[in-house]
Amino acid sequence: MKTVAIFRHTPSEGPGYFATFLNNNDIPWEIIKVDQGQPIPDDPAAYAGLVFMGGPMSVNDPLPWIPPILQLIRAAVAADVPVLGHCLGGQLISKALGGVVTRNPVKEIGWGDISAADNDAARAWLDGLTQFEGFHWHGETFSLPNAAVRIMSSAHCENQAYVIGKHLAMQCHVEMTPTMIRTWCNSWVDEIAASDSSAVQTPEIMQANMESRLIALNQVADRLYARWIKGLAQ
Repeated sequence: MKTVAIFRHTPSEGPGYFATFLNNNDIPWEIIKVDQGQPIPDDPAAYAGLVFMGGPMSVNDPLPWIPPILQLIRAAVAADVPVLGHCLGGQLISKALGGVVTRNPVKEIGWGDISAADNDAARAWLDGLTQFEGFHWHGETFSLPNAAVRIMSSAHCENQAYVIGKHLAMQCHVEMTPTMIRTWCNSWVDEIAASDSSAVQTPEIMQANMESRLIALNQVADRLYARWIKGLAQ
């Protein structure tokens, strides 16, 4: 099988639990370190699938690597190579496919309930799950591109995830690990302190009962990722 390419946009937002899932399913993968200036490939057919992780930047920022990534996503969809996006990654997919990324009504940081949409796509991707506690860290949100079907929402963000056929874009984070949560809380403590949003939790709340919460979140990720890998190019 070809490898899955995982695009890392900042050192603290690597593949997390997604890498564990791929290893558990004997799927080869490699990280493309965008944050270290690694070139963006131009041929999606060289990979089984493309995965885009999060990052503190905006897809609307004038960064030199954003246009080639947007073009790569469009080429992947045209070539039927599955794409998967987490937070910033989901926003990149949306913008590449004609959607827009704008400020969310409130900043959303920490644990929060996510509800599945009442449609066949949501039931298929979530394997019948109707609600779960997800992890969030975003101030922007994406619109739905043409042909997209919303599969998840939260009280503070209507578009938590959508699918287009075999492609999945998420605003939320299902890839979290204990190390990632601790690192984000330490790295971005000023962002937390400066926010007056009721949807922003303190580091103490985010790290309370973290292990048991992550076990449940990993099980949700398993459902989504298991569906996604069915579409991997051989």
